[in-house]
Amino acid sequence: MVTIYDARLSRRELPKRGGIGALLVISGSAVISPENAWGLETSALKPETMATLIQMARDIYPHDQVPDKYYAIAVKGHDEQAGKDAAYKTMIEDGIANLDKKSGEGGYRGLGWEEQRVAVLQQIEATPFFQSIRGGLVVSLYNQQEVWPIFGYEGESYSKGGYIARGFDDIEWL
Repeated sequence: MVTIYDARLSRRELPKRGGIGALLVISGSAVISPENAWGLETSALKPETMATLIQMARDIYPHDQVPDKYYAIAVKGHDEQAGKDAAYKTMIEDGIANLDKKSGEGGYRGLGWEEQRVAVLQQIEATPFFQSIRGGLVVSLYNQQEVWPIFGYEGESYSKGGYIARGFDDIEWL
């Protein structure tokens, strides 16, 4: 679960709230995870939009063992594309606004349960906005070499002698 808090928290309040899930702080034009020491600076999209995209990415492709920073890296391309294409930026910002509206008070990030967020995503899954986010994640999330070991993928095998010499025919279970 990703919880977004405003950057105006006191120094004493921040550690208290850090234990309730992943903590993302929105500050200026950045989304920051002080607990895990990473940040994502935005250039075209609002940082609130990026924080929602991170949560949305986690809900579309949920992997508890994958840290939020890899989801942030995966959605960063939408910020870059929005900087080049005004129509794309409008689609993303309007899509997030619609998602927040359908989620009720507190918006999408304010929904406390994954099942609630998934139900809202199912309402918009046929939209170009959702399909753009989902389609981009297939490549941008799973093509990060840093996440491959989490899934047990060793990468390409050609440089290591190919699959045949590295366990392809190890069918001991037969």
